[in-house]
Amino acid sequence: MALEQVFECPLTLAKLRSAPLGQLLDSFCKWLLDHGFSRGTTRLHLGHLCHLNEHLRRPRGRMRQSMAAGEIEGFFDKYPSRCRNRGPLETHLRRVRYSVNRFADYLREEGRFVATTSRTVYEPLLARYLRWMRSYQHAAPGTLEVRAHSLTRFLQSLGQDATPRGLAKLDCEKVEQFVLAYASANGRSARRSMQSALRTFFRFAWHEGYLRLPLDRAVPTIRTYKLATVPRGLSEQQTAEVVQGVERNTQVGRRDYAILQLLSTYGVRGGQLRALRLEELDWVRDRIFFKAAKHGKDVWVPMTLEVGEAVLDYLQNGRPACSYPEVFLTSRAPYHPFPHSTTLSAIVQRRLSATGIDVPSAGAHAFRHGFATRMLRQGNGLKAIADVLGHRYLSTTFRYTKVDFNALKQVALEWPQEVSK
Repeated sequence: MALEQVFECPLTLAKLRSAPLGQLLDSFCKWLLDHGFSRGTTRLHLGHLCHLNEHLRRPRGRMRQSMAAGEIEGFFDKYPSRCRNRGPLETHLRRVRYSVNRFADYLREEGRFVATTSRTVYEPLLARYLRWMRSYQHAAPGTLEVRAHSLTRFLQSLGQDATPRGLAKLDCEKVEQFVLAYASANGRSARRSMQSALRTFFRFAWHEGYLRLPLDRAVPTIRTYKLATVPRGLSEQQTAEVVQGVERNTQVGRRDYAILQLLSTYGVRGGQLRALRLEELDWVRDRIFFKAAKHGKDVWVPMTLEVGEAVLDYLQNGRPACSYPEVFLTSRAPYHPFPHSTTLSAIVQRRLSATGIDVPSAGAHAFRHGFATRMLRQGNGLKAIADVLGHRYLSTTFRYTKVDFNALKQVALEWPQEVSK
């Protein structure tokens, strides 16, 4: 049995196998070990789940084969008042919740978890809007995901009025107030996404008869200029400090070093790095394939000696053994590719902070801007830079002309001197 691989004490084994979760905990233990969790981490998770087992225990209770989300919520409502932990209560509750969430993940995979059926007020309206976008606008899955993310923020602000009947109360003033408040707290890309989502949503609502007035024109246009800012990236010295500052004697260090080598050498986007697969590393021809991102172009780049050694060291000595085709995986079990762009950004930000370097953009784009700036200062043309960065249109690369100081010096006029009479 799986529990014997982790525990030896007969009393502990008997406690874990007691009703009502005994059979599920034994299977959960095997699931943890199969997903790469260490014996120590597995012991901690099962120890925390003993509290849940005690909470669900009843006289003459039978063994359970499933659980409901409401039972977990009820456990966390009552457990804090009964807990007798020696350390800080908040820390202990956070760890118990983490273990229970892992247990819920296992139950979902096995089809033994009954989720809560209640839905938020705005979900039916959001679902209708997304169906309308698919049917009438033929929106791509990526567009639907972005629209849903932005529109959820707006519908949450409406509260109980986020219904077809509640939309009739909307007017131009409320729409303008929301957009201005959202714009003051978010960046240019988020503002543009919100404006597009609201305009299409109000067209949908007008088409369905939910609005008294067409409000798509009530969404204010907050102008942002594409070339209004100067690209701010890492200098060549800063890049070298960050990359060489990574200790490569651990699995995490080998992974992060390979990531930083790829970012600094090729200036790729974080999304391209997260999507990089094992078969896209052409070891025979010493080249790497990066798929297009943001409607750009696919790119083949030569594999440099430093990059090849860093990636190979990670694959041989740092990458967990699993069936995922992506190159870079999480460092903790259960091992899987990076789920979000924020995961990669957090890695880069942590390495920048460890070096003491402070830049306005602390994500992967800091390396991309720095790479393009270095290419420009080395005399490379915009077409060559666009090809390496994967830009489909040369106009996208124009923003880097603002940091081409050598060319700017040639067109600058001499400062007029004052002539005394």
